[in-house]
Amino acid sequence: MKYHFLTLVFFGTFTLSNCSFEGKNINKKVSNHLIMDSHTLSNYKDLPIIHAHLDLEVDFVNKLLKGSVTHNFSEDRNTDLLVLDSKHLEVDSVKDESGNRLNFEIGNFDELLGSKFSIQLNKESKSVTIFYKTTSKSEALDWLMPNQTAGKNFPFMYTQGQSIFTRSWIPIQDTPGLRITYSASIKTPENMMAVMSAANPQEQHSENNYNFDMKQPIPPYLIALAVGNLQFKAVDYRTGVYAEPTMLDECVDELSDMGKMVDVAENLYGKYDWDRYDVIVLPPSFPFGGMENPRLTFATPTIIAGDRSLVSLIAHELAHSWSGNLVTNATWNDFWLNEGFTVYFERRIMESLYGKDYSEMLALLGYQDLVEEINDLEPDMQLLRLNMLGKHPDDAMTDIAYEKGYFFLRMIENHVGREKMDSFLLKYFNDHKFKTIITEDFISYLKKYLLNENNEKLNINEWIFEPGIPANCPKVKSVRFENVASLVDDFMILGASSLKEKTANWSTHEWLHFIKHLPKEITVIQLSDLDKVFNFSDSGNSEILALWFLQSIKSDYQPAFDNLEKFLIKIGRRKFLQPLYLELSRSEKHKAWAKEVYKKARGNYHYVSFNTIDKIIN
Repeated sequence: MKYHFLTLVFFGTFTLSNCSFEGKNINKKVSNHLIMDSHTLSNYKDLPIIHAHLDLEVDFVNKLLKGSVTHNFSEDRNTDLLVLDSKHLEVDSVKDESGNRLNFEIGNFDELLGSKFSIQLNKESKSVTIFYKTTSKSEALDWLMPNQTAGKNFPFMYTQGQSIFTRSWIPIQDTPGLRITYSASIKTPENMMAVMSAANPQEQHSENNYNFDMKQPIPPYLIALAVGNLQFKAVDYRTGVYAEPTMLDECVDELSDMGKMVDVAENLYGKYDWDRYDVIVLPPSFPFGGMENPRLTFATPTIIAGDRSLVSLIAHELAHSWSGNLVTNATWNDFWLNEGFTVYFERRIMESLYGKDYSEMLALLGYQDLVEEINDLEPDMQLLRLNMLGKHPDDAMTDIAYEKGYFFLRMIENHVGREKMDSFLLKYFNDHKFKTIITEDFISYLKKYLLNENNEKLNINEWIFEPGIPANCPKVKSVRFENVASLVDDFMILGASSLKEKTANWSTHEWLHFIKHLPKEITVIQLSDLDKVFNFSDSGNSEILALWFLQSIKSDYQPAFDNLEKFLIKIGRRKFLQPLYLELSRSEKHKAWAKEVYKKARGNYHYVSFNTIDKIIN
């Protein structure tokens, strides 16, 4: 998932502090408590589900899903008590495969984890069917009115399961430490198509019933559903795009390199194991850049810039088909195993397609974000291997996992050479295919199959179990960014018109670097000059627009605020919203204005976003 937040470049120094951590000795034997997921109430170790079948009706009138889920579990079991995770669900009844009612109990509610859902099985039971419906409090579901969509004629709904939200639309063992197959039958209203993280239809069904099958085992957070007035168009023989009809052609054009990305990825780290790779472009309320649901990436429309400049996000979500979906962090303490590997893979794809200069710009922007994140986080949240007991897993979804994880792997590549690194990663993905893994197991595997000798100078211990950025972090250099820095100086002396010709072929990333490096003493008059020449306040590029608005808030550049309001009301992507609302909240004047805007905007945000912004505004 492209989760991490937009940040500013930090100029200055930072201190690397020390802290103790029980897993700091990388050679110690892993104890059972490290393997157990603290974010589930289920007994997934004692009686694991192996297959789930959903039979659900999508009710847009009441904004709920209703029907049943049937869980098949292993016959080899030591208990007749099945314990699931449940949050904000209404359960009607539970039956075994013969239709006999089973006793169940829904335990006390925990604000973080939900409720323990216990079912007493018959000794001969091989499956249970739970009849239930969702409620308005479901954290996974987003229900959109027609006016919140591109076409304006039909409603829309989608799910977001990562990290621990699947339990709010399916009673299930909601942990990344479990892998299951699933199937589904989804009934929709007329003129609506259902798609899932499974084998998907490519045309609307007249009978309004859609059947799905996911034969590869996946963690429950990757079960995903979207329903809307959708159409499909192929990019090539195994890739394509789902979107609302009014924006389908635009999306297909923007994502026309998808097939090439899959080819490059396979050449790097082995066969794509999910049959097809498709993307659905969702309405703008989607809270993330993308979500790596297998076979069907969920993507924000904010990547549709008209010039294919933001497609690294698709490379990122595609890379998750290996790191995250194929090999999964067993607990949310180990989230970096999903995201650090994916960022590394993403940049290798982008380098292959668009050149070293391009990928180095991405890496340098990532490093800048990492430095800023380090200075904003407490030391215990700066580790790669975290201790998230009692914390929401979403709190782990920072640039530490993404960028510190990336630079750790890049450091190893610099040490052993790219050829050895690639051979190692190919073996790693193959050996752990359709499995879960914890950090300590990865370290052992790394030492056994790649390092093999005394590698104390690599500072593996420091990278994984200590805060800050180690001294041996790879240095990233971008010639194109060096030119950007010089033009910032030119602008401050000569004005915006002096840049017109010199920036004619700039990429999005060069403009981001430029805006980030505008000096603190810049005046409203100078911002107005930039805006007149380059029309930043009306940019069609969401990344540039969000960063420009951030600069506008800091400088109180009022001409941008009308468009800022429209942006905050329309766009639900948390990466953009969080820094904007944070900056607005720093002054009483801007905070009062932000509160009024938020009253209009909140209903357009997914739970993930408004839960974050509520804490800032209130």
